[in-house]
Amino acid sequence: MNDHMILELMKPVSALTLVAIGAWLVVTWMKVRHGYPLGGGKGQMLYPNSGEETIERVRLLTQENSQLRAELGSVKDRLANIERIVTDGAHSLDREIEQLRLKAN
Repeated sequence: MNDHMILELMKPVSALTLVAIGAWLVVTWMKVRHGYPLGGGKGQMLYPNSGEETIERVRLLTQENSQLRAELGSVKDRLANIERIVTDGAHSLDREIEQLRLKAN
């Protein structure tokens, strides 16, 4: 191979390398910006935002999450009662209509 061919092959390889490095930089920047963990060299997860403010935010979000779960449980119970009332009422109404039909005949 002559030098000219090697230089021609190096252009797309170097362009692809630069694109890959640029994409990695963008992905890493987005992870840091949004608080996602970064992968360390040995597979461990590194969390970029672990300051006092972040810890307080996590605590507040955890508290809000448990309150919302309790409220959701309450709403599910109320919905189950409403469904029971509605379905029992419809069943009773069907029986009453059927009894009236039998009396009419």
